Formats: sequence, C-alpha cells, structure tokens
Amino acid sequence: MSSPQSTIPVAKPVLGEEEAEAVRRVILSGWVTQGPEVAAFESEFSSFVGAPHACAISNCTTALHLALKAVGVGSGDEVITVSHSFIATANAVRYCDGMPVFVDIEPDGYNIDPGLIEMAITPRTKAILCVHQLGMPCDLRAIVEIGKRHSIPVIEDAACATGSEILWEGRWEKIGKPHGDIACFSFHPRKVVTTGDGGMLTTVNPDYDRKFRLWRQHGMSVTDAVRHGSKQVIFEDYDELGYNYRMTDLQAAVGRVQLQRLPELIAQRRRFAAQFCDGLSTIAGLSIPVEPRWARSNWQSFCVRLSDDIDQRAVMQALLDQGISTRRGVMNIHLEGAYSGQNSHRAATSLTRSVSAQQQTIILPLYAQMTEADIERVIEALRQAVAGAGRVVRQPEQDVVPA
Repeated sequence: MSSPQSTIPVAKPVLGEEEAEAVRRVILSGWVTQGPEVAAFESEFSSFVGAPHACAISNCTTALHLALKAVGVGSGDEVITVSHSFIATANAVRYCDGMPVFVDIEPDGYNIDPGLIEMAITPRTKAILCVHQLGMPCDLRAIVEIGKRHSIPVIEDAACATGSEILWEGRWEKIGKPHGDIACFSFHPRKVVTTGDGGMLTTVNPDYDRKFRLWRQHGMSVTDAVRHGSKQVIFEDYDELGYNYRMTDLQAAVGRVQLQRLPELIAQRRRFAAQFCDGLSTIAGLSIPVEPRWARSNWQSFCVRLSDDIDQRAVMQALLDQGISTRRGVMNIHLEGAYSGQNSHRAATSLTRSVSAQQQTIILPLYAQMTEADIERVIEALRQAVAGAGRVVRQPEQDVVPA
C-alpha cells in the first residue's frame, strides 16, 4: 500500500536557524522595537534597491497610507489605480478620505493599462497608484511619463515586488529605487522576503522620508534613539497627528537575514517559473504568464489563465483532491461589499479585463523549498484537471459604466 502524497501548499516562507538566532540576539539585547536593528535593516534595504531613503514600517497598508498622505491626498481627492488588486490598495486611499478611481488592466497581463490612465485624470486627481501585481513590474516608463506630463505623483504598490527588476535607461534596476515618487513594500509571509509582517517605504525625496519617520511614531519630534542616547534631559513634542506604524527590532532582525537570502531565493523561483512555463505551454485551454523583455519578475506568484469555458472552481478542486493547494486569481475591489456604496469609488473605464482575470485565473504553488518533482507533479495534475473539468457557459458581464 503506497503512502499518500504530501500536500503542496501555495506558498511557504523560508525561515531557518539564522532567523531564529537573529531574533534571539535582539531579545537578549533588551532593545526590541524601533531601534538599531530597524536602522540597520533600513540601511541594507536602501542599498539593495538603490534608494537614497528607506523607512521601515508596520506593514504595506500603512506604507501606502503614509505615501498617499505625503503627496497630499485628502478629502475629495482622486487616486487613479486598479480594482484588480488586494483590497488594501484602495483602502489606503479611503483612509485619506480620498476616492479610488479604477481603470482596467492591460490586455496581456494583470497590471494597470497605461493607455487608460490619462482618460481618468480630472482636476481632482492627486496621485497615480500603480501595482506591481504578483511581482511582475508595471510599465513604469509609460506611467512615470504620464505623471510628469500632468505633474501627478506616482506611488508604486510594490507589495509583491521585492527583488523584481526593470530595464531603465539601459540598466537593470531594482523596483524600489524608486522610479516613481514613492515605493511601498510588504514583508507578509506570502511575500518573497518576510518579517512575519512589516513593510518599507523608499523614496528619493528627503522631505517625504522625514514625514514618514515622524508619522510612524505618533508624530513624536524626538526619536527613542536620540532621547535614550542623550546626556541631557529631552522633552519631545507632538505637533501633528501621527500613528503607531512602527516596525519592531525582532522583525527587522529577521528581515536582515531574509535580505541576505533574497538573491538565491529569486534565482530559485525564476528556475521554477521557467520549468512551469516549459511544462504548461502544451496544455490546451491554458495560458501562461508572459514576462516583458524589460522586466525581471521575482515570481512572487505564478498565475495561469484558463480559457473562458473552463470551470475555474472545478480545476481548483481537482488539484486540491490531489493534495495541491491553489488560490483564485487576484480579486477585484469594486466587486466587494465594502465598495458597493455610491461614494466608495469611481470607475473611469470598463473593468471587463479585470473581472475576467479574476474568474479565469489560478495561482499555482511556488516557493523556494519545492523540488523539480513537485513542479512536475503540479504540471501533470493541472493537465489532468483541465482535461477533466466541466465546461461552463458564461453570461455576458454587466460592465461597469464609467461615471
């Protein structure tokens, strides 16, 4: 009697003895939050991506909030972005009392379509918030040019894109340099680099960086490090509203080890992505992701697309029955109850591509600890699942009518 196959999860963080020892070191030091480990992590992340300033923060959602606040988004202001993203992208706009303005994704991928941005611009537009979805870089050149032409800041939601690269002026450069005005990163366990949770803001603007550091700690005018190291008594001031958006030294210590691992983690993920592309390319009714010639993805997720007559849920269930976990493709924010209200968002274009992508895509397992045998097992199981899935007849989508 053969033993059952082990379950293949959709993602798995790489954490080992090095991270455990880093945390132990911090615990024994007695300084466990917003201290020297955070400062070191910021410096090392800044060097890694090539940004003059990097500010560690509690998570990517809070990073997005502060980025939007820094560029001046406030009551009634509009931010052009995508519905095809995790809900945090739009939530951060609403935290600023702004209005998310949704445009559709590109025809051959899952990022914002730069050709639709300018038609969404109004006198109330305060920022463009692009998302490097699933680790695949946006067409930043086109987006940044639009921003400059209209004097609109560009913020990058780079939650999934730590280590991804873009060809810029003939050189490969890391996402987060940044090429827009501010880039925001996530260190959630699903990401290639994890600190359990956490985030980072990078920018070339020293004034933005100063604001981030002020706001992340309740607007306190004097940092803990300065106050604790002073030979004189210092009283801090709180002259403006701030937040509790700090990163702990425990998290930062883990992040420093993870950052050292990152080049090899990405190399492994790229090898597995190539193996997936090769093995899945012959499956009828299945499309594989395309990496533009000017982009190098970290392959945070590997997302395949089914033809519109194949039952997405049936394929996912067939894979789960074989011990292979998957996830439905990226959500659409405008379809969620929190965005059903009249004043919750504005759709500036049709969103049919976004809706179709959610209904027809599946995220496959991809993580560094997989083996080539695991990849082949997923490929073969998906081949069988697609062949055996029932066909569906989809009703024409009720498209969103732009306001």
